[in-house]
Amino acid sequence: MTDSTTLTSDYTAASIQVLEGLEAVRRRPGMYVGGTDLKALHHMVFEVVDNAVDEAMAGECDHIEVTVLADGAISVRDNGRGIPVETHPATGRSTLETVMTKLHAGGKFGGGGYKVSGGLHGVGVSAVNALSSFLEADVYRDGHLWRQRFERGIPIGDIECVRPLTADDERGTRITYAADPTIFEDADVRYDALRHRLREMAFLTRGLTVRLRDERQSPALETTFCFEGGVRSFVQYLNRERVTLHPAVHVEREVEGTQVEVAWQYTDAFVENTYSFANTIVTPDGGVHLTGFRAALTRVINDYARKAGLIKDADASFSGDDTREGITAIISVKVPDPQFESQTKVKLLNADVRQHVENAVADAFAGWLSENPREGRVIVEKCLTAARARSAARQARDLVIRKSALESSALPGKLADCVTRKPENAEVYIVEGDSAGGTAKQGRDRQFQAILPLRGKILNVEKARLDKILHNNEIRALVQALGIGIGDDVDLSHLRYGRVIIMTDADVDGSHIRTLLLTFFYRYMPQLIEAGHLHVAQPPLYLVKAGKTKTYAYSEGQKEALVAAAAERTNVSIQRYKGLGEMNASQLWETTMDPVNRQLLRVSIDDAAAADLTFEMLMGSEVSPRRRFILTHASAVRNLDI
Repeated sequence: MTDSTTLTSDYTAASIQVLEGLEAVRRRPGMYVGGTDLKALHHMVFEVVDNAVDEAMAGECDHIEVTVLADGAISVRDNGRGIPVETHPATGRSTLETVMTKLHAGGKFGGGGYKVSGGLHGVGVSAVNALSSFLEADVYRDGHLWRQRFERGIPIGDIECVRPLTADDERGTRITYAADPTIFEDADVRYDALRHRLREMAFLTRGLTVRLRDERQSPALETTFCFEGGVRSFVQYLNRERVTLHPAVHVEREVEGTQVEVAWQYTDAFVENTYSFANTIVTPDGGVHLTGFRAALTRVINDYARKAGLIKDADASFSGDDTREGITAIISVKVPDPQFESQTKVKLLNADVRQHVENAVADAFAGWLSENPREGRVIVEKCLTAARARSAARQARDLVIRKSALESSALPGKLADCVTRKPENAEVYIVEGDSAGGTAKQGRDRQFQAILPLRGKILNVEKARLDKILHNNEIRALVQALGIGIGDDVDLSHLRYGRVIIMTDADVDGSHIRTLLLTFFYRYMPQLIEAGHLHVAQPPLYLVKAGKTKTYAYSEGQKEALVAAAAERTNVSIQRYKGLGEMNASQLWETTMDPVNRQLLRVSIDDAAAADLTFEMLMGSEVSPRRRFILTHASAVRNLDI
């Protein structure tokens, strides 16, 4: 036991730190932007853009430009009212400086500046300022261009009046900043990630034009979004590569200051694709608006099916899972005073919003079903099929669980397990075929590395329901080995391995198997990806021998550089590895399994809607989108081994 007097003597007034101004943000960036990774870097951009979108929702802005400058800095320009520049009575400094340097300072706390907004905490832009090596604010307002510069959150001089506005000037604000490279692991934003989110904002703010430009390459990349159809257009966009069962249903209503806009459409798919937003901000963990939508959907379909005589048993009813199979839906609410679960706004909590959404959706859907009985019957028949499949899946899942419990090891026989029983130290390699599995078993460190060889290609889960999936031997082996369940039953607290690593051959078949596995994990164990447990191994493509020197190359570029560097030598040989089985155990360990030397790619989902579209395009039933993709990208494929 520790002596209490020692603790008391060490814990004094000097132990208490008082962080002034924005120092707290720099010390704990995770509390304000979610971390220091790439996702947090993009969150910074969206915090600034959210302020411009707030102007659009207030009816004061219809154009936003987001530019990635040649040096990687970000510029966000809107034609809104412009941040006020006059002296703030509470601080004695300009309002612009107050907004940029004081946490919880903004026009969104009931002062009448905004009826609806996304940045209710007043933290966003000041947090961006704190985490930037520099930030420069240009305000076009009150007949002049005003400017103030900050470095790591500290004002560099007072606000200055640069010049009078000309006839060509638009009012508004331009924020230009560069993320501080001493804080962020990677300060290079991704164009695709920005494009996906800005497209969402344009869908959710009807009539708003959003322009994205990337000047880091020549010619610059540029995309412009503007959608007059709102969330109905959003649903149609998401389903553009799917077989739909009816036209999109749409409802728009305002109740007690809360604006509700929802659109949904059933497809022939087997998974639900529902996305919720509050004040144009994505809420990945859902919240009351998502709950209200789902409750209305289930209630209305059950009522309709009974009244139409499509459900014979008076006591039978569809579950929520049955009514949501194959649906694509967008739920967007705009709330005067949104209550989020955290600063990163992952979940909406306002209790009254649930009832507003539920009533709006129920009224609209009940009316639509009564006017469209043919489409209503198609939807109910899909729910009936889903209910039967779900019952079969339940039996199959129970069988898997019971079988595991009765077996002495409760693990698949093909699994070569590791010694350690601490999940945080353990990892499992999912390997293609018995040959590579045998090599991996010989080359591994059995103290912490397990090997699970899979025979052939697993089932394409994009084209099958869960009952059929659970009868696939390879998938059952995966489920048993990981120990976390599948689908709605996933529980990461039972995960047996902290790292799950897909290791396949570097050829066409290997790529196909890897895609099949990624599809399975994305559809039925997404929590594994979200928590950062899923990885892809990177085996070498070549062994380059130059004299007595042997070097592994993991890409075409590395191989060519090695060959060029050894051009003056007389004996250069290149060995192409088409499969893991072509390496001996020591080579596989050295290149792909040794934690000191190996290269692992961690699988992540930056944009759920984009990921969903990609998996549907690559693995879904529609052939034409996949054909277009192959024809578009065929020229980029090198060293194709068939």
